[in-house]
Amino acid sequence: MAKNGYNNWFDAFHAGTEFVEWFAYPFVNYLFFNYEMIMFFCTWIGFLGFIYFYCFFKENLRFNPKFEGWDAITIFMFLPNMHFWTSSLGKGAIIFGGLGLLTYGLSFPAKRIPQLLIGGFLVYMIRPHIFFAVLIGMAVGYVLGREKVPLYQKYLTAIAGIVLSVLFYEKIILYLGYDPNNLLESFEEESALNAQRLQSAGSGVDMSNYSLPMKLFTFWFRPLFVDSPNALGIVVSIENVLYLYMFSKIFHKDFIKYIKDAPAMVKMSGIVFFSISISMTYIMSNLGIIIRQKSQIMFYMLFVVAAFLDWQKTQRIKKRGEIYNRIVEAERRKLLSLTDKGD
Repeated sequence: MAKNGYNNWFDAFHAGTEFVEWFAYPFVNYLFFNYEMIMFFCTWIGFLGFIYFYCFFKENLRFNPKFEGWDAITIFMFLPNMHFWTSSLGKGAIIFGGLGLLTYGLSFPAKRIPQLLIGGFLVYMIRPHIFFAVLIGMAVGYVLGREKVPLYQKYLTAIAGIVLSVLFYEKIILYLGYDPNNLLESFEEESALNAQRLQSAGSGVDMSNYSLPMKLFTFWFRPLFVDSPNALGIVVSIENVLYLYMFSKIFHKDFIKYIKDAPAMVKMSGIVFFSISISMTYIMSNLGIIIRQKSQIMFYMLFVVAAFLDWQKTQRIKKRGEIYNRIVEAERRKLLSLTDKGD
């Protein structure tokens, strides 16, 4: 019997928390990693997630979006709450590394099959519902994106997404702890249990009576300074103010115009961000858990905002170019007219 209670490595091969034990098993039992070594190894996996997200941002943007003169992408990569939850042995580091690999691979799927396979495997084994949210988001983004692809490929992608959703629907519902045969009733029971837990939770927030916009605001931007539960909450509040500032950038008349013709990666990121956010707001009601879980998907929102700012800068450059060309053309005609008069 191994020290962690499993007879062999694959006894722990299950989706969820047990997968973390399966993941660490060979390093602890065969390579004899101690506590510090396995923690550092998981920190490295979380760091890989940042590297691949950084590469994803850079290859999908023409310019570096600025925040008060600073490189906004670099600021995103060094937000402390992101690193806090991705720097230890646990689901946070592994799924973040997997999401980075998976998202990076989806930019050029034909050329990045290893990243897709490894990233998809890690994400699926930690949180299957997030894995399928990313795939469905990619399918919808691919179909609706501005890239020119044959119509049959779009239909095949949509059909594949529907088939996968049907095949894995029951497994995902069971993983989340609901009854697939009586989903509404089991969901109501879970909501009642969450309300009971809030009575003893010091950082709980009762969202059962909140409207959907208020639930989303709580998930994305709380705690703020007025409801920070502890010192960590104050640090997170600083980040949330930055999130609010960045999110406010999309409340612009040009955003609707942009998102209609946005690339597939932008539409995928928006769909993944909103779909996962909506599902999580109905499951979570503890600020401590919210702080931890939202760090997995905030990069998708930040990418949409950065891509929009990138598009705005491109449009400004195009307009300046058009104005310059008109001036040059006017001067050319003026010179021609003067030449004609001289003749």
